[in-house]
This record gives sequence, C-alpha cells and structure tokens, in this order.
Amino acid sequence: MKKTLFDKLWDAHEIRSLGERESLVLIDRVFLHERTGAVALQHMAATGRKVRHPDRVFCTMDHIVDTTPGRGDDTLMPGGRAFIEATREAANAEGITLFDIGDPRQGIMHVISPELGIALPGLTVVCPDSHSCTLGGLGALAWGIGSTDAEHAMTTGTLRVQRPDNMRVVFEGKLPVDVTAKDMILHLIGKIGNGGASGYAVEFSGEAISGLDIEARLTLCNMAVECSAFTGLVAPDDKTYQYCLGRTYSPVGDLAEQALADWKQMNTDPGAHFDHEIRIDCDDILPSITWGTSPQHVVPLDGWVPDPDAESNPDRRASMQLALKYMGLEPGTAMNTIAIDAAFIGSCTNARLSDLRLAASYLEGRKIAPGVRAVCVPGSSQVKSAAEAEGLDQIFRKAGFEWRESGCSMCLYAGGETFGPGKRVVSSTNRNFEGRQGPGTRTHLASPLTVAASACAGRLVRAELP
Repeated sequence: MKKTLFDKLWDAHEIRSLGERESLVLIDRVFLHERTGAVALQHMAATGRKVRHPDRVFCTMDHIVDTTPGRGDDTLMPGGRAFIEATREAANAEGITLFDIGDPRQGIMHVISPELGIALPGLTVVCPDSHSCTLGGLGALAWGIGSTDAEHAMTTGTLRVQRPDNMRVVFEGKLPVDVTAKDMILHLIGKIGNGGASGYAVEFSGEAISGLDIEARLTLCNMAVECSAFTGLVAPDDKTYQYCLGRTYSPVGDLAEQALADWKQMNTDPGAHFDHEIRIDCDDILPSITWGTSPQHVVPLDGWVPDPDAESNPDRRASMQLALKYMGLEPGTAMNTIAIDAAFIGSCTNARLSDLRLAASYLEGRKIAPGVRAVCVPGSSQVKSAAEAEGLDQIFRKAGFEWRESGCSMCLYAGGETFGPGKRVVSSTNRNFEGRQGPGTRTHLASPLTVAASACAGRLVRAELP
C-alpha cells in the first residue's frame, strides 16, 4: 500500500487502534516551558506519579523570562519569578534536562529543539504549545498539547490521539527573490482561511519547498496551526540529513548510520492518496502583510485594506468590520501608507540565524525612522552568540534596534512587556490577535525582511532589494 509521509510516521508510532480513528501513539520526546512545566510536574508529584523516561523530557525557560541584558529570575509578568523557580525545582527533582536562564543552550523551545538535535526526522514530539508543529520542517511528527496530556505523555510515554486526514500543499515553480517562507505561509492562510486545514496533517512539497533551507521550512511549518492544521510536514532530504547529524542529541557512530538509513525512507510514496490537495503558483506570491486580527487577514504589501462590504458572507463581513475597528484602519487604505510605531523581530517563527542575517543585510548602513521603537530578540542563546560572532548585533544596534537575550518576549503578552495600547507594530511573529502583543496593541505580521524595511521607512513597505 502506498503511503504518505504522515501515514508512515503515524504507523511507526501507533501502539494500538482504539477505534473511530483514535489510536494510542508512542511519544518520543516531551518538551516543557516554564508556564506549563511547573504545573504539570507539580501535579504529577502531588498525585504520586513519576516521569517514565526522564532522558526523553526537556524543559526550557522561554515564555515569560525577561529578555533585557543582565536578566535574572525576575520578570515583568506578575508572579513570573515563582513560575521560574517552581519549574526549576520540579525539573531538577524529576531529573529531566532543563535549559535554565544563563545556560548557553537556553532559548525558545521550537528553536532549540532542532538546534540541539532533540527533534529529529521520524520522532514524535509534543509540547504544551500550539506551535510545536514547527518541528515538522525536519520531518518530525510534532503537535501541541495541553498540560494534562503532557502529564500523561511523561507518565506513560504514550497519548491517545485522533488521526487526522492527509492534505498536500504543492508550491509550484521558484520563489521571487524577495519572497520568503513567511510570505508563503501567509499567502496560503489568506487563500484557505484560518480553518482551511482543520482536521488535516499538511505536507508541504514542490520545487519551492525543495529550494528552502531548513530554517525556512521550520518557519513554514510553524504557522500550519494558524490555518488549524494538526501539524505541518516537509519530507527529509539531503539538506535535512546534513542539518541534523552532528548535533548535541543526534545519534552518533553506528546509530547515526542506522538513523540516516531510516530517514531516507521518510517520504511520500509516488501515487499515495491525499484527502485534499492545494496547488499554489509561486509567481502569485508577493511579500505579504496582515491588516487585521487574524493571520487570514493578509494582503500583498502593495495592496489595500479590503472592504467588508465586498464580502458576501455575513459572518466574515462582521469579523472584518470588528478587525478594522480594532486596527484603526479604513477600507481602501494603501498598506504602504500605514505608519508604524514599532518593529519586532523575534519568536519561534522568525528569530533564527538566517532570519537575523536577512534583516541585517537590509539594515546595514541604514537607520530606523525617527519615533519608531525597534527590538530584536534572538530565538536562542546559541543564535545570539552566533549572530554576535558575525557582527550582526552591531548592525542591529547601529540601525537603532534594541538587542536582547533570547526568549519569546513580545510575541505574546503575558502580563509583562508590551509596546503599549494603540501602538502599531510590524512583527515577525505568528499571531496578530487582539491583545496578542498587549492590550490595544495593533500587530501586522510580516517577514523579518519586511520588518527591517518598514522600521527604516516608518511605515509598512516592501523591501527594495538590489
């Protein structure tokens, strides 16, 4: 029987079918962060349960940590220090691997997991975070769970999971020079809507996907959840093998040879059945930007704010009207005339070394516009160190950006740092919901290249490349 990549990954981990498309699935890795780690581990301890395989469970400090230089356990989030201290105590008590503040391996969970070789092709990886699907860019089967499921996975090494259907998204042709993986996924979400992949595991394929580097594939899969996919996947290839081997937790010696042989089998068989398929011509993709309060509210940077009156669906029309009210925009406004107050480069979507290099390539020799506050938060401590070794931090600083320690930072508002009510922000993050970056803050999602160009222009603009 011909199988998709997802079918192969699922079948390799299915312990038992429980009927009605539900299965008991083997979990290879569990990753926690300080917002959920303490809760899950403390509850397990209170009920007398232990982590079954401590060597398969990892935890990092990323969601609520302070990212300003010289940081410690104190946070801007009320009660944040207690979360950090409780997570540290619980993780150490259980003997799981903790990437603590000050650890050179610390960083955002979905950045350090591939970076350290914790996520690898063919593994199942679960985290109490919806953007766990990022790791599908390596060919891992990864998805977000809640704290209760995290407890179950740590206690038993298994989870009950509803099997999704198969969807394939084929990106045909080559990408224009100024189009990035972030533009690709925003274009897709705009095309199919925020519920367009609900109930599916989505495999991305095509010539353009093969041309992407690994970090770009991670960006693409990161936002699969924004169109409600169970997960996103890219089949491993030579780029994947070269990226994964030799990392801290990657197999070595004979095990590396065995792993490589297994990875080479992780692809979709020619003629395998997909329940749904979408084809996208890359010539149709332009540098993109969101205008509203959902990733599906997206248009090209050279486009205009849409008119709700042109929408025939009454529910969508009402949603658009609410979004325009929150964002303080009028239909028909040219996107490239909208002034901004702030720019943010960071998050598990776009804060890897390649993202920082891309933004720095534009910023070199330029300055951010007067009145714009710009912040760059590397996705991990290793990314920060590598960027500093290349002098990228100096480029950001000279341009006027704040240069921070790694963490989630202003990707989300957890009662901590924000740009402020009414402030308009162009951001390389993954969500632009109401209040996502703070009460009343207005967020426009874009690529790091667009964020850099817009910061310098003081308005939303398409980067002019040589």
